[in-house]
Amino acid sequence: MDEAKLYKELGVLTKEKEKWEESIPYVSSLLNYESVKIQAKVLWLLGEMGLLYPQSVQDTVPTIVSFLDSPELLLREQAVNALGRIGRGDYSIIESYWASLFRFASDEEPKVRLAFIWASENIATNTPDIYENYMSVFEKLLHDVDDKVRKEAPEIFRVLGKRRP
Repeated sequence: MDEAKLYKELGVLTKEKEKWEESIPYVSSLLNYESVKIQAKVLWLLGEMGLLYPQSVQDTVPTIVSFLDSPELLLREQAVNALGRIGRGDYSIIESYWASLFRFASDEEPKVRLAFIWASENIATNTPDIYENYMSVFEKLLHDVDDKVRKEAPEIFRVLGKRRP
């Protein structure tokens, strides 16, 4: 299938949540597709699927993690986001990778730093206590050179404050 048709197919599947769990093996197989656009869409979709069905994406997590080292900004960004969504669904599935996510707080690309904040917010929603000794990381992001990163950085404090006032 060509890239345009496959991207459209994935877009349709995004709206068919009732088919997500049974589609995880097929969607996971597309991480090998030779298109950054498709791989990024698949990473995003696996993150969404993993929020609802974390146990069903568990075997795919090491492959998702491999994208964290991609030279492609979009793939790093989407891999970080996916781990955040899966971690919100079940932290234990991404726990062994959690500490390594903190390197993205200083990624050269603002979109990846932003993805790190969002991933942290997702994970902290259901597992807030693990962030207790990491507030200085987010404090530094309050002074980031990028406006979007600076604007999003305080949200982790809101998320944590709602769970651990």
